[in-house]
Amino acid sequence: MEQFVVSAIKYRPLSFASVVGQSTIGATLKNAIQRGHLSHAYLFCGPRGVGKTTCARIFAKTINCMNPGSDMEACGKCESCRSFSEGRSYCIHELDAASNNSVDDIRSLVEQIRVPPQIGKYSVYIIDEVHMLSAVAFNAFLKTLEEPPPYAIFILATTEKHKIIPTILSRCQIYDFSRITISDIVSHLKDIAQKEGVTCEPDALNIIARKADGAMRDALSIFDRVVSFCGNNVTYSAVIDDLNVLDYEYYFRLTDALLAHNYVESYMIFDEVLKKGFDAQHFVAGLNSHFRDILVCKDVQTIALLEVGQVIAERYRQQAVACSVDFLYEALNIANKCEMEYKISGNPRLLVELMLLNLSYTGTEKKNVSSEHSEQTAVKTESSVPKKDEPMPIPEAPKSISLKDMLSGTKKESVVVETVETVEEKTFTEEKLVLEWKNYAESIKAKFPRLGSRLLEYSPKLVSEQLVQYPIISEQHREQMEIRSIDLVNHLKTTLSPSITVEWIVHEVNTETDSKTRLYTQKDKIEYIVSVNSAIDGIIRDLDLDYR
Repeated sequence: MEQFVVSAIKYRPLSFASVVGQSTIGATLKNAIQRGHLSHAYLFCGPRGVGKTTCARIFAKTINCMNPGSDMEACGKCESCRSFSEGRSYCIHELDAASNNSVDDIRSLVEQIRVPPQIGKYSVYIIDEVHMLSAVAFNAFLKTLEEPPPYAIFILATTEKHKIIPTILSRCQIYDFSRITISDIVSHLKDIAQKEGVTCEPDALNIIARKADGAMRDALSIFDRVVSFCGNNVTYSAVIDDLNVLDYEYYFRLTDALLAHNYVESYMIFDEVLKKGFDAQHFVAGLNSHFRDILVCKDVQTIALLEVGQVIAERYRQQAVACSVDFLYEALNIANKCEMEYKISGNPRLLVELMLLNLSYTGTEKKNVSSEHSEQTAVKTESSVPKKDEPMPIPEAPKSISLKDMLSGTKKESVVVETVETVEEKTFTEEKLVLEWKNYAESIKAKFPRLGSRLLEYSPKLVSEQLVQYPIISEQHREQMEIRSIDLVNHLKTTLSPSITVEWIVHEVNTETDSKTRLYTQKDKIEYIVSVNSAIDGIIRDLDLDYR
């Protein structure tokens, strides 16, 4: 049985032209070789799996090639190229800084640099994960990196450029590698699948590319795993099962239910997703992306931004016809707000279900208001326009009433004044508000002691029928409370009124005002009693009571 070689190694690029997604960097390095403008130190930085170490090896191989082509690619036939391919080259040295990060390892490297190359022009030293070097090792490396022998070239590779000290960065030519696009990964996977005799559905390769998150090495590893699961016929359904990816179909069904204002169906779809073992936060993030993909399908210019397979892309185009831009704008705002508030919510499932409820009624309120307004306008217009045979009514001049008559309670002339009483009906009292406020604060105090204490510091004030105000000492605290008080507002909406709102008012600390509105704890009360009667403090000490 032939030994299996993973695709990431088997199909590792051997030339600049075969490196996927880094054409600009490849062209720059080839031009530098052609013109003889070689630096003594390079820094390749970027995400994992995008070709940093691969480009470093190709570059080292090319500058030592004895017969490079006109396109500045290594010939692969000379002694230097063959020794590199067979792993016996003494001109190219690789060091893993993750496991060789001490000052002694760097000193050993400096000693090795003194030996000139036996074959080829340059001794190339590739140091991978260079950010793992210790501070002492970096300092020991500085002088050699700045003034190496003329035949020595350093290529440093890292995924965390910000961890490298500035004195090292200033001595290197820096190349930033970018994430590989989904289309480039899909195209490369198609070529490998053909070479391996594997048939793949385009949507299946697209899922693999999305899962790889811009890293070709990850994409090839996932491809090997999927082929092991599916065999030589890789399908979309098999890929989402093997990779535990949430199917697009859930989002298409959910959007249809939301457009039909069917919150019951949306709840059932969400429950089905949870029973499949998916995280609710992952579901909300996917829904956000789904609304975004529908939005880009609304215009011919932005449809190119959709990075999905052909079959799924057609589904997006069909659903984009049914969704208005206004609906998508509101839906994105609601879903994005839910995603941001998810981590601080005490009841995440309720938060997502509230999002689905809001999405189900998105657009209906405007529609109802606009229809009511049009009906009222029509009625007013009809009543104000006189019939053909009726004369235009002449309005009567208002009859005056003297202030003296109004104060005396007598009127010289009988005037009928129609008054409309407006009854302000409160669904709850301030006492009930304070009680529910304290109940919530006490319930969260064990889990969130600082938030609970802050909510118990003062008494909430009922300003109007549905508006509650609470004092906050700074603008920073106000911003924090607006985010962290979502569960509190939901509690008040449930126990008091659905339309209640809480306003956090920044005020300066005032001792007299605060003493009237502050909710005193048992400790505050005892301390006050002790301050009035010092004998109480002696009794507490004699009985060994601890109230502090």
